[in-house]
Amino acid sequence: MLSGLMNFLRACFRPKSDQYSHTSLDTGGRQDGLLWYKDTGQHVNGFTSEQQTMSVDVIRKAYQATEEGFLSLVTKQWPMKPQIAAVGSCCLVGVICGGTLYVANLGDSRAVLGRAVKATGEVLAIQLSAEHNVCIESVRQELQSLHPDDSQIVVLKHNVWRVKGLIQVSRSIGDVYLKKAEFNREPLYSKFRLREPLKRPILSADPSISVHQLQPHDQFVIFASDGLWEHLSNQEAVDIVQNHPRSGSARRLVKTALKEAANKREMRYSDLKKIVRGVRRHFHDDITVIVVFLDSNLVSGASSVKGPNLSVKGGGVSLRPNILAPCATPTEAGST
Repeated sequence: MLSGLMNFLRACFRPKSDQYSHTSLDTGGRQDGLLWYKDTGQHVNGFTSEQQTMSVDVIRKAYQATEEGFLSLVTKQWPMKPQIAAVGSCCLVGVICGGTLYVANLGDSRAVLGRAVKATGEVLAIQLSAEHNVCIESVRQELQSLHPDDSQIVVLKHNVWRVKGLIQVSRSIGDVYLKKAEFNREPLYSKFRLREPLKRPILSADPSISVHQLQPHDQFVIFASDGLWEHLSNQEAVDIVQNHPRSGSARRLVKTALKEAANKREMRYSDLKKIVRGVRRHFHDDITVIVVFLDSNLVSGASSVKGPNLSVKGGGVSLRPNILAPCATPTEAGST
């Protein structure tokens, strides 16, 4: 079970050699990782017999092993590609097993459930994931309590809170330059190197994990990177999915967010789409969305070879039906 989940987690994080210094305003190679997996109740390739059921412990160990695997990769590539030490990824995972939904998160991606209210017919938004962005006061307080001797652990820079003035998230896969002292030195770019020696890890790879027993009135779950939530509230996103056909739900959410981004810049959506890749990052963050529609088999825990209905938008990722929907490539939704 653990090794199988590790394989799924790896889909969250696929660094590319030409993206170490261009994919993010925060770090040298930040990627937002979203992962969806539906347990069909059968044996899945890659699963071992370590544990026969899904659990919080299995997910936590898979995150830990994924982090250790990437650290090993950084160690091997450091002499040739030292900027890989500044590559990192948020990682949001959803697993349904036996009618239970597990949601695990590192960083500031978000999972939101749409739940129908029988009495009114409304579909309410319920946030399932906890975020680790230092724009949130409780996250800043957590870091400050962990580093009481460092008055600069969180810095307000250009009106944005950042860890050490560098990065907005406090937890991630990778970003080892803020976890291991041996990678916070030359030849890493000077903009990533700390002035003082790194005495202990600043960032963490320990995910926040929540467990939810699915109910018959649970309609769908939206998994999305922070680029969507910068422009849409939880309820706005749920309303868009609920009030339109299932087909194209993820694309519709991305397009709505891009229109909001254009409006904030007082420009037309059509003009925003014309801006070249890379420059677009100054106008909006990358946006990746997965919408999972829940059916009675998922809620009851019954096995289903077919799997859930999915709506995915992000970065030209090809999906194999009924098994995995990885959306790890940073996207500017240029094809929307």
